[in-house]
Amino acid sequence: MQRLDQADHATVSGAIAAAERSSDGEIVAVVTELSDPYHDVALHWAVAVMIGTIALFAAFPQLLHFWFGAFFGGWRPEPTLGELLTLLLVLSVAKFTIALLILRWMPLRLALTPAATKTRRVRRRAIAVFRAAAERRTLGRTGILIYLSMGEHRAEIVADEAIVNVTEPETWGEAMAALVVEVKAGRPAAGMVAAVERVGEVLAAHFPKSRDNPNEIPDKLIEL
Repeated sequence: MQRLDQADHATVSGAIAAAERSSDGEIVAVVTELSDPYHDVALHWAVAVMIGTIALFAAFPQLLHFWFGAFFGGWRPEPTLGELLTLLLVLSVAKFTIALLILRWMPLRLALTPAATKTRRVRRRAIAVFRAAAERRTLGRTGILIYLSMGEHRAEIVADEAIVNVTEPETWGEAMAALVVEVKAGRPAAGMVAAVERVGEVLAAHFPKSRDNPNEIPDKLIEL
Protein backbone atom coordinates (compact mmCIF):
# COMPACT_ATOMS: atom_id res chain seq x y z
CA MET A 1 0.00 0.00 0.00
CA GLN A 2 1.21 3.49 -0.82
CA ARG A 3 1.38 5.22 2.53
CA LEU A 4 0.00 8.71 2.91
CA ASP A 5 2.34 11.27 4.43
CA GLN A 6 1.55 14.31 6.56
CA ALA A 7 1.18 16.52 3.51
CA ASP A 8 -1.41 14.13 2.05
CA HIS A 9 -3.33 14.17 5.32
CA ALA A 10 -3.26 17.95 5.42
CA THR A 11 -4.41 18.21 1.80
CA VAL A 12 -7.38 15.87 2.26
CA SER A 13 -8.31 17.44 5.59
CA GLY A 14 -8.25 20.86 3.96
CA ALA A 15 -10.51 19.63 1.18
CA ILE A 16 -13.00 18.31 3.73
CA ALA A 17 -13.05 21.63 5.58
CA ALA A 18 -13.55 23.51 2.31
CA ALA A 19 -16.38 21.25 1.18
CA GLU A 20 -18.18 21.60 4.50
CA ARG A 21 -18.09 25.39 4.36
CA SER A 22 -20.93 25.27 1.84
CA SER A 23 -23.00 22.58 3.51
CA ASP A 24 -24.40 21.26 6.77
CA GLY A 25 -23.10 17.85 5.75
CA GLU A 26 -20.21 16.22 7.59
CA ILE A 27 -17.69 14.29 5.47
CA VAL A 28 -15.56 11.50 6.91
CA ALA A 29 -12.68 10.23 4.73
CA VAL A 30 -11.06 6.89 5.58
CA VAL A 31 -8.20 5.06 3.88
CA THR A 32 -7.21 1.54 4.91
CA GLU A 33 -4.73 -1.03 3.67
CA LEU A 34 -7.15 -3.97 3.87
CA SER A 35 -10.76 -4.39 4.90
CA ASP A 36 -10.39 -8.06 5.84
CA PRO A 37 -7.48 -10.51 6.37
CA TYR A 38 -9.28 -13.21 4.33
CA HIS A 39 -8.04 -16.01 6.59
CA ASP A 40 -11.04 -18.10 5.56
CA VAL A 41 -10.06 -17.82 1.90
CA ALA A 42 -6.60 -19.19 2.66
CA LEU A 43 -8.16 -22.02 4.65
CA HIS A 44 -10.60 -22.86 1.86
CA TRP A 45 -7.80 -23.09 -0.71
CA ALA A 46 -5.66 -25.22 1.60
CA VAL A 47 -8.58 -27.60 2.15
CA ALA A 48 -9.12 -27.72 -1.63
CA VAL A 49 -5.46 -28.70 -2.11
CA MET A 50 -5.78 -31.42 0.52
CA ILE A 51 -8.96 -32.82 -1.05
CA GLY A 52 -7.32 -32.65 -4.48
CA THR A 53 -4.39 -34.69 -3.16
CA ILE A 54 -6.72 -37.36 -1.82
CA ALA A 55 -8.69 -37.38 -5.08
CA LEU A 56 -5.51 -37.75 -7.13
CA PHE A 57 -4.34 -40.80 -5.21
CA ALA A 58 -7.84 -42.27 -5.24
CA ALA A 59 -7.92 -41.98 -9.03
CA PHE A 60 -4.34 -43.23 -9.50
CA PRO A 61 -3.52 -45.55 -6.55
CA GLN A 62 -0.32 -46.65 -8.27
CA LEU A 63 1.07 -43.22 -7.44
CA LEU A 64 0.66 -43.98 -3.77
CA HIS A 65 2.64 -47.19 -4.25
CA PHE A 66 5.29 -45.20 -6.14
CA TRP A 67 5.71 -42.66 -3.34
CA PHE A 68 5.74 -45.38 -0.70
CA GLY A 69 8.57 -47.02 -2.58
CA ALA A 70 10.37 -43.69 -2.94
CA PHE A 71 10.20 -43.04 0.80
CA PHE A 72 10.61 -46.58 2.11
CA GLY A 73 12.24 -48.41 -0.79
CA GLY A 74 14.50 -51.37 -0.38
CA TRP A 75 14.06 -55.01 0.44
CA ARG A 76 10.70 -54.92 2.10
CA PRO A 77 7.33 -56.56 1.38
CA GLU A 78 4.45 -54.86 -0.36
CA PRO A 79 2.92 -52.14 1.84
CA THR A 80 -0.21 -53.00 3.74
CA LEU A 81 -3.44 -51.06 3.31
CA GLY A 82 -2.85 -49.41 6.67
CA GLU A 83 0.62 -48.24 5.61
CA LEU A 84 -0.71 -46.82 2.35
CA LEU A 85 -3.53 -44.99 4.09
CA THR A 86 -1.08 -43.59 6.65
CA LEU A 87 1.11 -42.29 3.83
CA LEU A 88 -1.94 -40.78 2.18
CA LEU A 89 -2.82 -39.01 5.41
CA VAL A 90 0.71 -37.67 5.83
CA LEU A 91 0.91 -36.42 2.24
CA SER A 92 -2.51 -34.77 2.43
CA VAL A 93 -1.73 -32.98 5.69
CA ALA A 94 1.66 -31.91 4.31
CA LYS A 95 0.04 -30.43 1.20
CA PHE A 96 -2.55 -28.67 3.36
CA THR A 97 0.14 -27.15 5.59
CA ILE A 98 2.33 -26.05 2.69
CA ALA A 99 -0.61 -24.42 0.91
CA LEU A 100 -1.59 -22.60 4.10
CA LEU A 101 1.96 -21.33 4.57
CA ILE A 102 2.21 -20.16 0.96
CA LEU A 103 -1.08 -18.31 1.30
CA ARG A 104 0.32 -16.26 4.16
CA TRP A 105 1.63 -14.07 1.33
CA MET A 106 -1.17 -11.54 1.08
CA PRO A 107 -0.84 -10.63 -2.63
CA LEU A 108 -1.45 -14.26 -3.55
CA ARG A 109 -4.29 -14.57 -1.06
CA LEU A 110 -5.95 -11.49 -2.53
CA ALA A 111 -5.43 -12.75 -6.07
CA LEU A 112 -7.21 -15.99 -5.15
CA THR A 113 -10.08 -14.23 -3.40
CA PRO A 114 -13.20 -13.94 -5.60
CA ALA A 115 -14.03 -10.39 -6.64
CA ALA A 116 -17.54 -10.67 -5.21
CA THR A 117 -16.10 -11.67 -1.83
CA LYS A 118 -13.79 -8.66 -1.77
CA THR A 119 -16.66 -6.36 -2.70
CA ARG A 120 -18.84 -7.73 0.10
CA ARG A 121 -16.09 -7.52 2.70
CA VAL A 122 -15.16 -3.94 1.77
CA ARG A 123 -18.80 -2.89 1.88
CA ARG A 124 -19.29 -4.58 5.26
CA ARG A 125 -16.21 -2.89 6.72
CA ALA A 126 -17.22 0.49 5.29
CA ILE A 127 -20.64 0.21 6.94
CA ALA A 128 -19.02 -0.76 10.25
CA VAL A 129 -16.65 2.22 10.08
CA PHE A 130 -19.51 4.51 9.12
CA ARG A 131 -21.58 3.39 12.09
CA ALA A 132 -18.66 4.06 14.40
CA ALA A 133 -17.51 7.36 12.92
CA ALA A 134 -20.46 9.14 11.33
CA GLU A 135 -23.89 7.54 11.65
CA ARG A 136 -26.23 9.57 13.86
CA ARG A 137 -23.36 11.75 15.02
CA THR A 138 -24.83 14.83 13.40
CA LEU A 139 -27.97 16.63 14.47
CA GLY A 140 -29.45 16.58 10.98
CA ARG A 141 -28.29 13.01 10.13
CA THR A 142 -26.07 14.44 7.40
CA GLY A 143 -22.87 12.43 7.87
CA ILE A 144 -21.25 10.70 4.91
CA LEU A 145 -18.27 8.38 4.64
CA ILE A 146 -15.82 8.10 1.74
CA TYR A 147 -14.01 4.80 2.29
CA LEU A 148 -11.01 3.60 0.27
CA SER A 149 -9.57 0.09 0.70
CA MET A 150 -6.26 0.01 -1.12
CA GLY A 151 -5.53 -3.72 -1.01
CA GLU A 152 -8.82 -4.72 -2.60
CA HIS A 153 -8.82 -1.77 -5.04
CA ARG A 154 -12.32 -0.83 -3.94
CA ALA A 155 -14.10 2.18 -2.50
CA GLU A 156 -17.47 2.83 -0.91
CA ILE A 157 -19.60 5.85 -0.08
CA VAL A 158 -21.98 5.38 2.83
CA ALA A 159 -24.42 8.12 3.79
CA ASP A 160 -26.58 8.91 6.80
CA GLU A 161 -30.36 8.85 6.88
CA ALA A 162 -31.13 12.39 5.71
CA ILE A 163 -28.75 12.11 2.76
CA VAL A 164 -30.10 8.71 1.69
CA ASN A 165 -33.63 10.14 1.68
CA VAL A 166 -32.81 12.76 -0.97
CA THR A 167 -30.26 10.92 -3.13
CA GLU A 168 -29.87 7.72 -5.12
CA PRO A 169 -26.82 5.42 -5.20
CA GLU A 170 -26.09 6.72 -8.71
CA THR A 171 -25.63 10.18 -7.23
CA TRP A 172 -22.14 9.26 -6.11
CA GLY A 173 -20.97 7.82 -9.42
CA GLU A 174 -18.97 10.90 -10.37
CA ALA A 175 -17.26 11.03 -6.99
CA MET A 176 -16.36 7.34 -7.20
CA ALA A 177 -15.03 7.72 -10.75
CA ALA A 178 -12.87 10.68 -9.77
CA LEU A 179 -11.49 8.73 -6.81
CA VAL A 180 -10.70 5.59 -8.79
CA VAL A 181 -8.94 7.45 -11.62
CA GLU A 182 -6.47 9.07 -9.24
CA VAL A 183 -5.91 5.94 -7.16
CA LYS A 184 -5.10 3.93 -10.30
CA ALA A 185 -2.53 6.58 -11.17
CA GLY A 186 -0.89 6.14 -7.77
CA ARG A 187 -2.32 9.31 -6.22
CA PRO A 188 -4.73 8.18 -3.46
CA ALA A 189 -4.67 11.54 -1.69
CA ALA A 190 -5.61 13.34 -4.91
CA GLY A 191 -8.39 10.81 -5.42
CA MET A 192 -9.80 11.43 -1.97
CA VAL A 193 -9.68 15.19 -2.58
CA ALA A 194 -11.52 14.81 -5.88
CA ALA A 195 -14.17 12.61 -4.26
CA VAL A 196 -14.57 15.01 -1.32
CA GLU A 197 -15.09 17.93 -3.68
CA ARG A 198 -17.82 16.17 -5.65
CA VAL A 199 -19.54 14.87 -2.52
CA GLY A 200 -19.38 18.41 -1.15
CA GLU A 201 -21.16 19.72 -4.24
CA VAL A 202 -24.02 17.26 -3.75
CA LEU A 203 -24.29 18.09 -0.06
CA ALA A 204 -24.29 21.82 -0.76
CA ALA A 205 -27.16 21.37 -3.21
CA HIS A 206 -29.32 19.42 -0.76
CA PHE A 207 -28.09 20.74 2.59
CA PRO A 208 -26.83 24.31 2.14
CA LYS A 209 -24.90 25.80 5.03
CA SER A 210 -27.15 27.13 7.79
CA ARG A 211 -26.15 29.93 10.13
CA ASP A 212 -26.12 27.92 13.36
CA ASN A 213 -24.75 24.57 12.16
CA PRO A 214 -21.65 23.52 14.15
CA ASN A 215 -18.76 21.40 12.91
CA GLU A 216 -19.83 18.11 14.50
CA ILE A 217 -17.12 15.76 13.16
CA PRO A 218 -13.41 16.68 12.92
CA ASP A 219 -12.25 17.56 9.41
CA LYS A 220 -9.42 15.10 8.96
CA LEU A 221 -8.38 12.07 6.93
CA ILE A 222 -8.45 8.85 8.94
CA GLU A 223 -5.91 6.17 8.01
CA LEU A 224 -6.68 2.75 9.50
